[in-house]
Amino acid sequence: MKKLLTAGIVGLSMSVSGLALADDIKVGMITTLSGGGAGLGIDARDGFLLALQMAGADNIEVVVEDDGQRPELAVQIADRMIQNDQVNILTGIIFSNLAMAVVPSAVQQDIIYLSNNAGPSALAGAQCHENYFNVAWQNDNLHEAAGSYANEAGYENVFIMAPNYPAGTDALTGFKRFFDGNVVNEIYTQVGQSDYANEISQIRDSGADAVFFFLPGGMGISFMRQYDQSEIDVPVIGPGFSFSQDILAAVGPGALGVINTSQWNKDLDNEANVAFVAAFQEEYGRLPSLYASQAFDTANLIISAAAKADIADLEAFRAALKEADFDSTRGDFRFGNNNHPIQTIYVREVVEEDGVLTNRIIGTALEDHQDAYAADCSME
Repeated sequence: MKKLLTAGIVGLSMSVSGLALADDIKVGMITTLSGGGAGLGIDARDGFLLALQMAGADNIEVVVEDDGQRPELAVQIADRMIQNDQVNILTGIIFSNLAMAVVPSAVQQDIIYLSNNAGPSALAGAQCHENYFNVAWQNDNLHEAAGSYANEAGYENVFIMAPNYPAGTDALTGFKRFFDGNVVNEIYTQVGQSDYANEISQIRDSGADAVFFFLPGGMGISFMRQYDQSEIDVPVIGPGFSFSQDILAAVGPGALGVINTSQWNKDLDNEANVAFVAAFQEEYGRLPSLYASQAFDTANLIISAAAKADIADLEAFRAALKEADFDSTRGDFRFGNNNHPIQTIYVREVVEEDGVLTNRIIGTALEDHQDAYAADCSME
């Protein structure tokens, strides 16, 4: 398998060949390849391109650009991809504030948007759209699973914290929806924040018996390093984003034993996942993260739809996407009425395997779980 590209390359246009599809498809991937969230976008890009390479998909061209985690830049890139590059499909956005800036306008222009990560609540409910599919989750879901786990673990007084942007508010909303105990404090931090001394001081004085936080990318690395150094003996719980494979090495031993929730892990025992994990390691020399797995599934969803319908026939292509007739790294995969997954969410523990920090599944938090906003979506 030849090398697809190296980390940090932007403005890439590529095509792969081998599998006959119904029509040419051009995909615009807008993702974060620089700054504190770069690891997330790099894994997403690499997982997406790996799926195309493995399938030998013919007539799929991918244009990749870096959004720099800036909503205004993401909008500019999306407009250019739609108007100049004539893309049929957009994907790749990691952060929900960027998704909210790009998706509503794109889908109104008859562009299909397939989310490989961001899942803001607004797009799952009243603002759902037939051209918008989320292949990852709705933002609240992994946090709901963490709230359910906190109940099972017997925690009664939890300190909760997330960044002040759509995914952060969805995170704490989701946790509170399922957690039956007392929230001793609820804090919204700055997006991109790196110093958490004040928040850690508040945790120390809170009397909490557990901390739940959602801080993706560099934010989570900074918090966990500082929390470990504080020697506060209060266990932390997080969603899989805060303990994803792409950041564990940077967090270090302080992550060992932490419980987190995810719809995917490398040890899920199904044929598609086993092949994906092995191929990703061979291609890139590292273990894949949930961001890579979600993008890998997104590419395979496109391939499956393209085998059944021409992209020029938008109604038929949407119907083919809705069928989700592909082998997901998660095993069973299906869309609900709002084009968001109905899926099982697992409990994971950070462990060390062969000198590498990683996650292993230790239980199930929510089975065949649908998001709370589907009832507000008018689609059937």
